[in-house]
Amino acid sequence: MQGTVSIFNEDTSGEVVLDSGRRVGFDAAAFAVSGLRFLRPGQRVSLESDQEGTVVAVRIPTMHP
Repeated sequence: MQGTVSIFNEDTSGEVVLDSGRRVGFDAAAFAVSGLRFLRPGQRVSLESDQEGTVVAVRIPTMHP
């Protein structure tokens, strides 16, 4: 899933607006998996989720040649 960061909290949890318009939250554990240090509102991210739909990783999408 890809979307745009709408909220990034001091505790490293946050919320993303998916391309479909649905809002999805992520917790600090999902952010920690990414290895990132900070996200800014408006930044594009890719979310990985488990079978229950819980976000387990937040990543920066990259373009491959």
